[in-house]
Amino acid sequence: MQPDLITVLFCVALGATLIVKTTLMVRQIRHVRARRGTVPAAFADSIGLDAHQRAADYTADRMRLSLVELAVSALLVVTLTLGGVLQAISTLCTAAFEHGSLAHGVALLAALGIVGWIVDLPFALYRTFVLEKRYGFNRMTPGLFLSDTVKQTVLAALIGLPLLAGVLWLMGAMGTLWWLWVWAVWLGFNLLVLLIWPTFIAPLFNRFSPLADEQLKQRVEALLERCGFRAKGLFVMDGSRRSAHGNAYFTGFGASKRIVFFDTLLDKLNAREVEAVLAHELGHFHHKHIVKRLLVLAPGSLALFALLGWLLPQQAFFVGLGVSRPGTAEGLALFFLVLPWFTFVLTPLMSLWSRRHEFEADAYAARHARASDLVSALVKLYRDNASTLTPDPVYSGFFDSHPPAAVRITRLQT
Repeated sequence: MQPDLITVLFCVALGATLIVKTTLMVRQIRHVRARRGTVPAAFADSIGLDAHQRAADYTADRMRLSLVELAVSALLVVTLTLGGVLQAISTLCTAAFEHGSLAHGVALLAALGIVGWIVDLPFALYRTFVLEKRYGFNRMTPGLFLSDTVKQTVLAALIGLPLLAGVLWLMGAMGTLWWLWVWAVWLGFNLLVLLIWPTFIAPLFNRFSPLADEQLKQRVEALLERCGFRAKGLFVMDGSRRSAHGNAYFTGFGASKRIVFFDTLLDKLNAREVEAVLAHELGHFHHKHIVKRLLVLAPGSLALFALLGWLLPQQAFFVGLGVSRPGTAEGLALFFLVLPWFTFVLTPLMSLWSRRHEFEADAYAARHARASDLVSALVKLYRDNASTLTPDPVYSGFFDSHPPAAVRITRLQT
């Protein structure tokens, strides 16, 4: 394998992804803007023209921001790889730690994480305090944003650094099959996060209080009994502290399962509509969608770690991507920097799979609650969350994890 081939393959993947993403985003903006003046007939009685135009403008503005983010992310990955900045950071780390040592590897990967955070920060600030505020969604204060950032940083240090150290140690100590051990640790870590997130991590950022509305609680408990679902508790999350967007979800496994309603959702929907939304979420549980995704993720990630295991001994892999002094940490960084540009081709398949799961969950909800209540809930959420009713079909087919509003509601009504 020649370094020039690696460089060409990377440039082709990067260029193709940039072209496709940019083209689809521009299509989405033009399509939505062109239909801004008329509410689709299916929603004419439930969503006003002002709300429809607000959703169109919000969608277009988010797409424009995503276009800038896409360009910056491409520039960043090229700068780090072919531009030699990753190699420069590695060289700087050798001033404090021996190259190839565990400390050097952790320092290098932590430095890359800091670089990525610095690049992402202006977008997060703009999205929160300009874009979301412009459309009336932001409830975040600068103090709360700073508090969240500090908590995220501390968690990343307490959890991420030991995890990185463990992975790098396994890569150096387990011989040629290190990738099998690292895959097992990575998979176990993801499962552990699913278990501990509801009770240990999420409460660091939000307050969870038991559902106090007795009438709604009785309705929800009756739904759970019909569906054969057992939960540790019903909770209301103070999502309104950060955003006006509403949602509901269940999380955890086994005895740690809990159902969570955003307080903003309860403010927008009546009891029957909340029941229908929860029935949809229970549909995901009934059809084992999370388990199915894990069953696909596990062998897929194993294949990727095996690929990394094959690439690391290849000098051309490093040289072709701008690293002149190979190392385990450098290889790990390079692999995950360039991987998204190669796996982008899988996006429409994953989106299609996700949309099928949504249809299954909707059908389950229609069996255990009233389909008309789910329809009215969805219409309110589309309106209040400024979700476009007229997405570009090509863009939607490629990226959207949920079916378009008109398609989804038509299927529920029939």
